Amino acid sequence: MGASESVPQKSIHEFTVKDYKNQDVDLSIYNGKVLLVVNVASKCGLTDSNYTQLTDLYNKHKDQGLEILAFPCNQFLNQEPGSSQEAQEFACTRYKAEYPVFQKVHVNGPKTEPVYKFLKSNTSGFLGSRIKWNFTKFLVDKDGNVLARYGPNTAPLAIEADIKKALGVDL
Repeated sequence: MGASESVPQKSIHEFTVKDYKNQDVDLSIYNGKVLLVVNVASKCGLTDSNYTQLTDLYNKHKDQGLEILAFPCNQFLNQEPGSSQEAQEFACTRYKAEYPVFQKVHVNGPKTEPVYKFLKSNTSGFLGSRIKWNFTKFLVDKDGNVLARYGPNTAPLAIEADIKKALGVDL
C-alpha cells in the first residue's frame, strides 16, 4: 500500500500536466523556480487557512522565484466535488490566488497523476508514500528536485524558512 512507484523522470521539469482548461503545461517553464506543489480542495477543514497562507507566501516570494502549483483533488471525502474550472475560480475569487490551479488529479491509487508518482517516489510521509489528505505539500528546488514533503497539518507559513533557503534568500 505504501510502496512508492519508480519513475524514470529525474526532475519535475520533465512532466507535462493539464491546466484547468485541459491545456498542456510543460513544467519545464518552471526551471529555475522554487516550487511548492499542493493538492488542494475547496470543502476541507484545512481549506481556509491553507489557501490564505499559500496566497500570502506567493505574494511575498513570487518576485524571488517562488511558484505554487495547486492540483485540485477529490479523493478525500469528495472535498473537491466541482470541475477543475470551478476549483480554479474558487481559489482565484475567494482567496485571490494568482498562482496556477491545474486540472483535478488523483494523487493515490491506479490513476495517480504521473507528476505525483514522481513527487511521492522522492519522499515519504507518515503513511509511506501514500498521500493521506488534502494540502500535502512538496517543496521542489530550482532544478526540479524534491527537497521536502510536508503533511496536511503543516501550515504553509510554517515552511517559509525552508522556502527562503531554497530561494537563497536571507533568513
